[in-house]
Parts: sequence; C-alpha cells; structure tokens
Amino acid sequence: MFKKISAPAVSAAVLVAAAAAALSPAAASAVSAPLSSPRIAVHFDLAKGQTPENIALAPGGTAYVTFAEGRQIAEVSRKGAIRILATLPKPADGGVHTPVLGFPLTVGIVRAHDGTLYFLYATGTPDLTGVWRLRPGGEPQRIAALPADGLPNGLALDPRTRTLYVTDSVLGTVWSLPTTGGTPTAWSTAPELASTGFLGANGLKIHNGAVWATNLDKGTVLRIPILRDGRAGSVRTEATGLPGIDDFAFTGHGDRLLAALNGPGEVALVQPDGSHSVVLTAADGLQNPTSVALRGDTVYVLSAAYVTAKDPGLLLAHLND
Repeated sequence: MFKKISAPAVSAAVLVAAAAAALSPAAASAVSAPLSSPRIAVHFDLAKGQTPENIALAPGGTAYVTFAEGRQIAEVSRKGAIRILATLPKPADGGVHTPVLGFPLTVGIVRAHDGTLYFLYATGTPDLTGVWRLRPGGEPQRIAALPADGLPNGLALDPRTRTLYVTDSVLGTVWSLPTTGGTPTAWSTAPELASTGFLGANGLKIHNGAVWATNLDKGTVLRIPILRDGRAGSVRTEATGLPGIDDFAFTGHGDRLLAALNGPGEVALVQPDGSHSVVLTAADGLQNPTSVALRGDTVYVLSAAYVTAKDPGLLLAHLND
C-alpha cells in the first residue's frame, strides 16, 4: 500500500522514483526474462475509487480484488468483467483518523478452498477496523477487531492450521488469528517490521514453513519461521535494496519471488540469494503496482495508480520457467 496523499510522510527517495517512473518516456516494452508477453487485460475506473490493492486467485482464472479507495471487494472474470461483491460501510467520521492515509480502505485479501474470502479493512475507528469475511452469496462480516491506531495491510492464510496472518504497517506487527475469528495475537513485533516514518511491514505470504513479509520503508524481504508450537522464530532479512516494495508472490522455484515495487513502478525478480533484477516497468503499463499473483505460468500484477493517477489496471504476463 502506497498513497501520495501522505507525501510529507513518504521518503523522498520513493517519491522521486515514482515521479521518474511516471514521467519517463515509455518504450514499447521493457519486459525481461523470465517474463514475456505483458498486456493490460483490465482497465479500472479511477473516478469510482477502483484503486486495486490486493488480489486472490480462484481456480479457472477468476480474480478477487480489493479496491482500496472504493471500500469494495470485486470479482474479475477471465474475460475482464468486473462485478462488485461488497461495499463496506463508511465510518461515521469519514475515516479521517485512518493512520497515515486519512481515508478508509480495503486492503489484503485471501481466498479459502471453499470460496470464502477474508480481507482487511482499515478505518481508524474501533468499530470497523479488522479482519472481515465474505462467504459465497453472503454479506461481509467482521470476524476480528484490530487496533484502530494501526493499519492492517497484508493478509495470508495458512490452510494447514487455518490460521490468518496480518501485517500492520504502522504498528510494525504481524498478527495471527484462527479463520473462525476472535481476538488476534501479536505473533511478531520484531524491529525489522517497523516503519521509518511511512509504512513498514506490508506484503505477506506463507511459504515453506515460514511467514514472509516485506517492509516498504526499508525495502526489505523478511522471513520469520513458524516454530513447531506456532510461535514466531527469529527474523532473517532475505533481500534488501527494493525501494517501495509492496506485495509479492513466489514463482514456484524455491524461494525465488516476484515483487511489486510501488513507488518506482516496477516488478522485480528476487533470487534466493537476495539479488534482484527488474523485469517489468512503466513501459509495460505499470502504474504504481501493488500486488503480484501467479496461477500456472500466468503472472497477475495490479496497478493502483496512487501517484501517477493514470490508468489503474490488471497486467498479465507469461512466466517462461
């Protein structure tokens, strides 16, 4: 999650990179191996608050997307048709006390095998901020409250233990809770999760027995082992030098991953040794990318256009290995 509205709090480096990405002359394409054939498959409507923040994929190619500023959960078909599944209630104060951003927003989303969607809503108010659930054909329901002075952002589901994990970008915390809901536990408050003034812990995934998280302010990828008793192990920094890193996805080759670099308007391929290369840029149509997902050899990248204010959308590309 990244938003120009909070420019005083954003590091100068991130804003400069974002501006450069927005203003640089665009080539026909800048895609690099192992990705190929990028195309914008869906264009969203900025005027309707359709700033896509996070994505969850279903079998068959359907995608579920959170529209941050629209406070909405949407279904996007394989053919690009957009259907709004839910619009969350606006807080009584309009969301002006939402930390850092000053407006309410829907953020991370995951999908369980039975089709249930879990997602996050941040409003700066205790009555709405937290983890929400939407069952097929049902109505959205909050199943767990999270601190109103925090900003829940990334969400991951461990299907083995039916545990949800949440990053809080303001409080520098990873929360955990069962999918049935209840009171969340501060699973990790390691200093590596803290922000340096804007947004800290951000993207989140469960992979190979560990919780993996990004830190947007610090440009890092972190790995936190899940110990046998479920507690958090010691944090290890797996990659650095990734300014404005938001969400990410593993490619299926060990610990190799693709990461959305929101400010610079890029997607980076991060190797298991921490080295990285840029594989997509604004020349391929990216506008402040927020989220990456993979199904088979298809890569999905959301662009929210938070800074560029131009053409948010869904980019598809082919993963060649």
